[in-house]
Amino acid sequence: MSVRATRATWAAATLAALLLTGCGHSGEGVRDAGDGPGALADVNTDSGGGAHAGRAAPAPVRTRQAPARPLEIPALGPATRARVPAASTQALVVTGKGADASESTAVLYTRDPVKGWQPADGPWPARNAAHGWTAEHHLGDLRSPVGVFGLTDAGGLLADPGTRLPYDRTSAFTASGTGVEGEPLAGSFDYVVAVNYNRRPGTTPLDWTRPLGAGRGGGIWLHVDHGGPTHGCVALPKERMRQLLRALDPARTPVVVMGDAAALAR
Repeated sequence: MSVRATRATWAAATLAALLLTGCGHSGEGVRDAGDGPGALADVNTDSGGGAHAGRAAPAPVRTRQAPARPLEIPALGPATRARVPAASTQALVVTGKGADASESTAVLYTRDPVKGWQPADGPWPARNAAHGWTAEHHLGDLRSPVGVFGLTDAGGLLADPGTRLPYDRTSAFTASGTGVEGEPLAGSFDYVVAVNYNRRPGTTPLDWTRPLGAGRGGGIWLHVDHGGPTHGCVALPKERMRQLLRALDPARTPVVVMGDAAALAR
């Protein structure tokens, strides 16, 4: 028989064996068509024995990576982070430029259960009290209180811009007079969010109940910027206040984290 006929007969027999037994056959090694007559392919067998039993390739080693830790809000130290309620998934972080400075920056964060805290809006320019910040605010000290405070109630002279917080619209929010540097205060209280420092949550920002006593000050709000430092509040540009009011969601237990950078890093 010619070499060509021999190869044709061998190829036909090999194909028939594959069709009958499938890839997991248990017979002797079949010939690899690329090797030609007389060469045996190295194949696996179910029995694991026999002179021509193939050797299984080692299974690839798969390493399991540890899941990434949820992100924290940048620049907040452990003591500050510990004051953020576990239920809170929305935080406005107001970071002062210095302990005695009246300028600051605000960023709104939201917390994802897997990814952690992510910036949602900002940074926005902001102003705080004329003399900076304090860990123990007192009436008339011209310093904004450092800490983590709830944001539960809103209001203003203008109509509700679409907030989910309770919103008290009344002419009592009409601002008059001048600020610390003589700038007019008109329009400052067009939009207001009460900061839950020394106040009773769940009431209008105009409620003057002072649980810590009148001497510890109060009436600390987020309100519209009037072009100068505040007496203790945090002021944002008018459009940013509108954005903030529309973003805040009581179901997320929103808070404001406020203070100078060094204090917040503790």
